[in-house]
Formats: sequence, C-alpha cells, structure tokens
Amino acid sequence: MTADLKLGLNLGYWPASPPPGQLELVKEADACGYDSLWTAEAWGSDAVTPLAWYGAHTSRIKLATGLIQLSARTPACTAMTVATLDHLSGGRVILGLGVSGPQVVEGWYGQPFPRPLARTREYVDIIRKALAREEPVTSGGPHYPLPYPGGTGLGKPLKMIVHPLRGRVPIYLGAEGPRNVALAAEIADGWVPIFYHAERGPKAYAGALEDAPAGFEIACPVTVNVTDDVAAGLAVVRWTLAFYIGGMGAQTVNFHFDLMGRLGYADEAAEVQRLFLAGDRAAAAAAVPDDLADGIALVGPPARIRERLQLWRDSPVTTLLVGGIRDPAHLRTLADLL
Repeated sequence: MTADLKLGLNLGYWPASPPPGQLELVKEADACGYDSLWTAEAWGSDAVTPLAWYGAHTSRIKLATGLIQLSARTPACTAMTVATLDHLSGGRVILGLGVSGPQVVEGWYGQPFPRPLARTREYVDIIRKALAREEPVTSGGPHYPLPYPGGTGLGKPLKMIVHPLRGRVPIYLGAEGPRNVALAAEIADGWVPIFYHAERGPKAYAGALEDAPAGFEIACPVTVNVTDDVAAGLAVVRWTLAFYIGGMGAQTVNFHFDLMGRLGYADEAAEVQRLFLAGDRAAAAAAVPDDLADGIALVGPPARIRERLQLWRDSPVTTLLVGGIRDPAHLRTLADLL
C-alpha cells in the first residue's frame, strides 16, 4: 500500500508533429505540485530534447525519461547526456531505460536484440561507473566492452571530464516480463510498467517484486480522462490497448500480448490480436474488456476518479504517471483529488 501517492505528468512521444499545448501542461504540473515529468521515444521524437526544453521553463518538477531506449545510445553517451541535463536542471533528472523490442531494435537502430537482460545489466553498470567518476571506466562484458577490443588497439579507459552534479542519478527500468521486473528490483531504483492493472497487478507481479528493497519506486503510466461519459472515455483506452496487443510486436513475439495473459486476459487478448491483424481495428478495440481498460486508467467524472484512486493507493504503485490530459485544469483537478 502506498501512503503518499505522487503524481507525474506523462507526455510520451510525439505523433506526426509536436502536440500543441504541452508547454502549458508542463507549467501547470510544475505549479500545482506534480512530482515528475516524463517523455518517451520510439522511432520518432527523442526523449531527451523535450526534457531540456521543458526544464528551462520550470524550476521544481523532476525531469524523467520514460523511456530512453538502450539501443539508441551507447551507455557512455547516455551517462554524458544524464550528467549534462542534471547540471542544467539543478539535479532534477530521473533516468528511465528500456530495451524496447526486436522490431524496433533491429529494424530501426540496426542493433542485435538477443539477451536483453544481460545487456541491461551491463548498460546500467557502465552508467553507474561513469557517473560515480571514481576511476576510468572499463567493462569486460560482451555487449559494451570498454575499451573496445580490436580496432586500432589505441583505446584507453577514460574518466568523464565533467564532474557530475550527482554521482548517483535515480535509474528506473521499463519492464513487462517477470524476469525483467525482477532485474529492475535488483539493480535499479524504480520500475516503470507499461500496463499495470490496479486490481490484478499486485498479484501478477508479486513474485518479481518480492526482493525489491525499501524505497523502491513504481512509476506507473495511467491514462486519465475526466469526462461524464464513462463509456466514451473507456473507448479511447480500448483503442490504445488494441494497438499494443495487436500491433506493437510480431504475432509470435509481443510482450504486451504476453502481459495480458499474466493479468488473466489471455483469451480476450488472442481475440483482440486476431481481429487487429485481420485489419478490423474497430472490432479489435471493441473486443478489449471494459474491466481491463478501466483497471489501467482513471476515467469518468471527478467523483468516480476519486473513488477509483483508492485502488491505486492500495497497490504498491508510488507514482501515477498521468497521460492523455489535454486541459491544464484537469491536472489541477487530479492534484486536488489526491
């Protein structure tokens, strides 16, 4: 149970062009006490540039990547980026990392996807060493060896020129599978699930989180739709779920589809995927169960949202990363409800 549930503003990544009004949302979140601001990346806008822009227009809110994709940057480059932004923002950075999936990693970044857990462990270790700046950074791992074995033979261990403002920046891992979540509990400061069901999530992830240390953070994205039309609000959430279950991954390798089975929706997910891959996206969205959509979101008038917030307070989640909000007034409404 979370005694003091925090709020974060989740902006995600851009669609075809920058969404209007996001700076106003950020300023309102900063003004009304939101704990953190999160940006993402897929194969379009990057996660860091918007944070630097928003950080220049705010003074307090934490700046979090949710998530930086491992394959987009070497761990040394990520460490440099974090150290730079942390200085510019006065120590407000949270580094969220994720491995993405084979379609993006191999298709867009041109990097191998196998052994994502081992790669993540190595990646985080190098970042920790670089930011600690206790000695020149070396790594003997097979994925990111430093110095690089081969080439000219002139590579040498180096220590970051910049002295990081903080020698240990919080690192959160995005993860869905039980082993990935357990890795986050072992090596990171927090976990970012993509879909966490307020009622079914605690049981589904209990084993993976059993060794999480005290103070371990769970920052959970939650779509918020303040509306009197609950059915219409849930329909928006169902469209998102249908896209991830049916289209974000191959038919045989889709981590979001697998997660639905662990949450108890295996048969429903199979039907959603079948319809989506057959080209009937409207039917796929309609096939997403209402209680699944309702469990990962906060939808309805303020009174209903206030009631359903108790489910999240009763869960291990420590921060709600609210997304889908377009009206700055709704950010303050949610802050007032908490």
